[in-house]
Amino acid sequence: MELFYFMVFGALSAVVAALELSKNSKDRINTSPAFNSFKNNYLVVYSLMMAGDWLQGPYVYYLYSTYGFGKGDIGQLFIAGFGSSMLFGTIVGSLADKQGRKRACITYCITYILSCITKHSPEYRILMIGRVLGGIATSLLFSAFESWLVAEHNKVRGFEQQWLSLTFSKAIFLGNGLIAILSGLFGNLLVDSLSLGPVAPFDAAACFLAIGMAIIFSSWTENFGDPSENKDLLTQFRGAAIAIASDEKIALLGAIQSLFEGSMYTFVFLWTPALSPNDEEIPHGFIFATFMLASMLGSSLASRLMARSAPRVESYLQIVFVISSASLLLPIITNFLVAPSKVKGGSISFAGCLQLLGFCTFEACVGIFWPSIMKMRSQYIPEEARSTIMNFFRIPLNIFVCIVLYNVDAFPITIMFGMCSIFLFVASILQRRLMAISDKPKMESWTAMDPEAEPLND
Repeated sequence: MELFYFMVFGALSAVVAALELSKNSKDRINTSPAFNSFKNNYLVVYSLMMAGDWLQGPYVYYLYSTYGFGKGDIGQLFIAGFGSSMLFGTIVGSLADKQGRKRACITYCITYILSCITKHSPEYRILMIGRVLGGIATSLLFSAFESWLVAEHNKVRGFEQQWLSLTFSKAIFLGNGLIAILSGLFGNLLVDSLSLGPVAPFDAAACFLAIGMAIIFSSWTENFGDPSENKDLLTQFRGAAIAIASDEKIALLGAIQSLFEGSMYTFVFLWTPALSPNDEEIPHGFIFATFMLASMLGSSLASRLMARSAPRVESYLQIVFVISSASLLLPIITNFLVAPSKVKGGSISFAGCLQLLGFCTFEACVGIFWPSIMKMRSQYIPEEARSTIMNFFRIPLNIFVCIVLYNVDAFPITIMFGMCSIFLFVASILQRRLMAISDKPKMESWTAMDPEAEPLND
């Protein structure tokens, strides 16, 4: 069965290489040298930020267990992280619109570095503080950087809107694909090969974050959402809520994002027990790298799709959601069609092989989803409240993940996968509705919508 892993990895590598090398003029967007310099600067920073995040992921649970904490205590730490992202992260992330996106990006670096430092302590309270800091950092990572990029691209630099999709697809290809694979290998080198201990990846992550912060300090300019000084945070929240409630496209976008990402984060908790229900020996690191390679395949496909005028993002995402829904049905289907093995240990089963192929399909859909949803957010979310609304989108997501984490042992794994599949199918229905109304005029300006806002002087 070990050969199976290499065959899947090799096949995905060949497809990704073929997609990248076979791009023609229709698959590429002609840009300017100034844009290429801007894009490359952002990609370097984003890759460093994602390296700081990916290096930590595989070793968080392992580190807590080496400190002697049980599954229940570790579960509470994870719940604290998502809860922090929902409560404090929403507030801190929303301040980016008013206080500046560059400052928010720097705050992300500082907060995450502090979170990494707490990993040196075996004290539960210190580790809990680290999880809270990590939750705040996660909200900033998935809102402040994108908000800065969109504003800088459109308002400050005045580049063409279509070029933004190129930056998005490359950011996902590198940050959520190649960097994830390299981070996994580097973390393995630090912990296993060099025997530096489970804290070493967190120290390396802090170093990458510090390097990225230095580049932000030296080369990024500040930009804002709504700079009017008469708005406090509650007014800003109220305005964001009005924007979501008054524009169906924004509301649909938030629901679609929450449904897909909620299913994606649930999948992260479920794939290991799904592939090794009888404690089969599976190469977790190699499978993770395979998933990231599948994600790279998806982002490569997305870059081709977004380089063309047809099909539109709103159209092809419907198909992506249906395929992702079907791929997460495989554990349920194999449970009924393939007799489960009762032998403990050993290598991955035939049912596990089928599920692995389905999971790779799902990860390819994830690779298409990220740059596509980024492009839609850049089109539909008003610039003045971009970070605030994006963090609002993460509130139902974090609630959902906390509920799943708290009840992960309460339901059979097939029920959990079935729930995710239903969510993804609902996302496809909502995406169809978004496609139907996507040509409606864009919502009125932020200032005009907010009854308490005073007109901004030119």
